[in-house]
Amino acid sequence: MATRILIDHRAGGAVSNADGAPKPLRHPEKAHRPDNPIKRKPDWIRVKAPTHPIYHETRNLMRDNNLVTVCEEAACPNIGECWSQRHATMMIMGEICTRACSFCNITTGMPKALDADEPRRVADAVAQLGLRHVVITSVDRDDLKDGGAAHFTAVIRAIRLAAPETTIEILTPDFLRKDGALEVVVEARPDVFNHNLETVPKLYPTIRPGARYFHSLRLLDRVKELDPSIFTKSGVMVGLGEEKIEVLQVMDDMRSADIDFLTIGQYLQPTVKHAAVDRFVEPSEFEDYARLARGKGFLLVSATPLTRSSYHADRDFAALRDARNAKLQAATRISAA
Repeated sequence: MATRILIDHRAGGAVSNADGAPKPLRHPEKAHRPDNPIKRKPDWIRVKAPTHPIYHETRNLMRDNNLVTVCEEAACPNIGECWSQRHATMMIMGEICTRACSFCNITTGMPKALDADEPRRVADAVAQLGLRHVVITSVDRDDLKDGGAAHFTAVIRAIRLAAPETTIEILTPDFLRKDGALEVVVEARPDVFNHNLETVPKLYPTIRPGARYFHSLRLLDRVKELDPSIFTKSGVMVGLGEEKIEVLQVMDDMRSADIDFLTIGQYLQPTVKHAAVDRFVEPSEFEDYARLARGKGFLLVSATPLTRSSYHADRDFAALRDARNAKLQAATRISAA
């Protein structure tokens, strides 16, 4: 079973295991950065601590199957709500990322070797939870020749065998400089292919320095070229210093790549060593973003302060499928007229 660690949020690193033994820093590349004080969250951001018994059942199932979830590793504010409904986003290929994005709370460092039994354990957990829809994400694995593409494929195929009625959404890395990796994953035919652009282009050097904006955009465009039946999805955070006009340009870029589903959520600072929150975006601004995005032609838009990539993913998948069917029916009526 993976050992849980105690985190010192001022140092951005791990102080000790539960038994007091010293552990390496969680974010070694951030340890010497000046502190960015964490701003007090407004009322519309705050969530209650999880207490529902099903939350604990879900947590125990993850532990029993030795599984990692992005819900915990990224300190998602929606974990109490989602786990109480038996929804969990599983993070494959370990809990150590080769990237060092300044917004992300995932541990940075050199990952361990892939666990060949992980696809089976993930599939078993999906079947035990009785999920209608599952989201599978991962750390970045720049150390692997294919970036982990074959492992994603193994997980998808294992879920298809263990839970054939479950629809599968994947949230992948960018597979930067991993020729052929995307094609391998698309061939496994997930129902939804998600890759987040995360922020506007001007902020990439400081917020997502290991990635390239137009490469990520092209990745999603290429999914549609390879298999138009796969829904594509991407998301951005706001409150990092972007301008509204820049967010609208990202929307236009996404639509040029025929992305179906857009998510927009408030950036929340994990520790004092991470990028600072520039401002807390008002709920009314999220409503405005959603209205404008729908006008640009997205099949589905989720834009709220607490929106995250996999928040309400099962419900949203049903809405996404219905929206596509309605669009196809409308096009059929027009052509028949």
